[in-house]
Amino acid sequence: MNIFNCQNCGQLIFFENVKCVRCQHTLGYLPDIGLLSALGPVGEGRWQALAPEAGDRLYKMCRNYSDENVCNWMLRADDSASLCLACSYNQTIPDLSSPQNRAYWQRLEAAKRRLIYGLLQLGLPPVSKRDDPERGLAFAFMGEANPEFRESNAVMTGHANGLITINIAEADDVVREKMRLQMNEVYRTVLGHFRHESGHYYWELLIRSSDLLTPFRKLFGDERADYDKALQRHYSEGPPADWQQHFVSAYASAHPWEDWAESWAQYLHIVDTLETARNFSLQVKTPEGVAGEFTAMLAGADDYRPSSFKAMMESWLPLAYAINNINRSMGQPDMYPFVLAPKAVEKMEFVHQVISQSAQQAEQTPPPRAAAGS
Repeated sequence: MNIFNCQNCGQLIFFENVKCVRCQHTLGYLPDIGLLSALGPVGEGRWQALAPEAGDRLYKMCRNYSDENVCNWMLRADDSASLCLACSYNQTIPDLSSPQNRAYWQRLEAAKRRLIYGLLQLGLPPVSKRDDPERGLAFAFMGEANPEFRESNAVMTGHANGLITINIAEADDVVREKMRLQMNEVYRTVLGHFRHESGHYYWELLIRSSDLLTPFRKLFGDERADYDKALQRHYSEGPPADWQQHFVSAYASAHPWEDWAESWAQYLHIVDTLETARNFSLQVKTPEGVAGEFTAMLAGADDYRPSSFKAMMESWLPLAYAINNINRSMGQPDMYPFVLAPKAVEKMEFVHQVISQSAQQAEQTPPPRAAAGS
């Protein structure tokens, strides 16, 4: 994630902010230039961005910003759409008659925007199902009247044919932690769900019908194995005793599709965290010298896409070790509670190769826009 400063007063501002805490300027994220900018009203619902990169362009708030206060993204003032790029992927939102559901929705949207930001920065702009019903992406945020996980009739978080469904109870810290403990997971976050499920979507998009399918099967296994039976076996018998030697997580051992999705999510975790470290000019001293020269790891004008997987991992491991120890100093669990065996790293390198290849092919494709009239 990039680091942003208020263009009016210089205060550090965060990706989710809607106002500068120092000067109280309204803020909005401008996806056309990839910046969070202070804004000045010019009348009739239009805003002038203070970011010089925006030039004289005028913007308007996403409807989910102006009306619902669950977004902070902007659109060009002359755009016929009412929803921003990130919100244009929504197919179903929670029942807003419940005030708690609105709070859940806000947390889900914040995580989703980080996912979309990362995909755009990696050169993987998803197409909305509104524009491409067959290959597009959409989100459904759903939950029961009493948002608890139940064994029957529960909304299941998952992916099917480009639709990512998230149980809104995942936005409840207590419920999510309960599920994490019940399922013996070391990591369970809302953002993690989005990144994992997006991996399933991109497998369908980039692997299924491509020449990458054969090398995928060689590394991850044959995805034609019965998925439902594989999950039933995983939940009834648990992972194999030596899973840590082959997989990034216990759940990754359930089926090749889950192995891919977990590896994909790990890659997105690492790349985004490294970009944040680079923007804060962090360095980590090790017995071998200084690690974390993140600038050398990144390529392209956006300084986000890794140019070398080897350099990425050489930067990541010392940083993760340092941050885990900082967390422990505060009595917190490890920020990165994963052990990366060589086989798991090899799978992430395959993810790196797939993303790099796909991004190169997509560079000639215009960026997606929100559907008109949405």
